[in-house]
Amino acid sequence: MKKITAIIVIVITLYSCKNEVKSNQEPIVNTSNKAAFSIVIHGGAGYIRKDNISKEKEEEYRLKLEEAIRVGYNILKDGGSSIDAVQKTINILEDSPLFNSGKGGVFTNEGTCEHDASIMDGNTLNAGASAGTKIVKNPINLARVIMENSPHVMLAREGAETFAKEEGLDIVAPSYFYTEKSMKALERVKAFENKKVASFYDTDIQNSKFGTVGCAALDKHGNLAAGTSTGGMTNKRWGRIGDSPIIGAGTYANNNTCAVSSTGWGEYFIRGMVAYDISALMEYKGLNLEDAAKEVIQNKLPSVGDGKGNGGIIAVDYNGNMVMEFNTPGMFRATMDDKGELYVGMFAN
Repeated sequence: MKKITAIIVIVITLYSCKNEVKSNQEPIVNTSNKAAFSIVIHGGAGYIRKDNISKEKEEEYRLKLEEAIRVGYNILKDGGSSIDAVQKTINILEDSPLFNSGKGGVFTNEGTCEHDASIMDGNTLNAGASAGTKIVKNPINLARVIMENSPHVMLAREGAETFAKEEGLDIVAPSYFYTEKSMKALERVKAFENKKVASFYDTDIQNSKFGTVGCAALDKHGNLAAGTSTGGMTNKRWGRIGDSPIIGAGTYANNNTCAVSSTGWGEYFIRGMVAYDISALMEYKGLNLEDAAKEVIQNKLPSVGDGKGNGGIIAVDYNGNMVMEFNTPGMFRATMDDKGELYVGMFAN
């Protein structure tokens, strides 16, 4: 009887081990569901609610998000590269005063605009980033030429601006970036610091640490790319740099997994290496993109530091699946797939 019991235990143990090995294998990819191409964008996450945006302003955002994503969509539809689609899409958002990037970048404590950007090629894992520039019209363009035409990944401030001039990029006066919206936001945040206003119902104050634009895309050649561009944090000081130009935090792309662009309170995204973490969960634990994004944004990020890790990401995987995950009241966002289906969203569903 003891021998029979021992044999049963051995058989059960071997069967369990066999199943355990199976569960650790890479999931089978259903290539029949692979999209020819996909593109997803964001215009920043934060305290974006229907009750604090007018119908007219909501429509402005909707039209600009659609305009931007259609630029990238048409590049991809015509067989263009994901890198081109990402860059040209972000250019539209950078040129709009609606978003915290380029023209609409927020002001520092000194009343200047300092921009950060990054871009990454999922095929080569090459990347470029710029930080703290004040006169480059389109920071994402600078990030790309740093990636392609320099031996470096990141350039900052005056050095980055010198390189931009050498590369023939559009240079503008700092006054180009002035918008009344950004100035009023700075005044409100400074008044709050001086205890002259309450913060609970002031969206300028609530959103002072948020705001970015970004894009992730898969092209017909199977290559992924991602890019992010921002004006940073309202009232930032001392040359503060957020997550947007940090490869692995604000931007990441890898053809084996996904392409990600982040938006939120940058200090927490840097500590959590959010963009890369999503890719790592897919690569090393076999999670799909949706589950990996939820784990990082809904579970890990809010637990970083003092629990103020708020924001979101947009991402696309190697099969063209797209996600738009955020833990804030809203995120400006849009998607288009190879069928031409458009989605534009702003508020939490």
